[in-house]
Amino acid sequence: MSKEEYRRNLMKRIEANDPEAMRHKGFDCESEGDYISAFGYYLKATELGDVGAHFSLSDMYHEGQGVEKDEKKE
Repeated sequence: MSKEEYRRNLMKRIEANDPEAMRHKGFDCESEGDYISAFGYYLKATELGDVGAHFSLSDMYHEGQGVEKDEKKE
């Protein structure tokens, strides 16, 4: 599968509210340094019950990536 096919299939799954696809897209965005988009995908996947996205979202808060760092939990 080419990268373009991967992206196209991933977006179809996201449009169908597939939380695993949203988590993967969030990871792709985070890897590219796009923390704002990553946060959005992780948040939506978390709302749909994806535990992996919940972990990634908590890590973003811990690291202060795309969100204000959670100093209280240090």
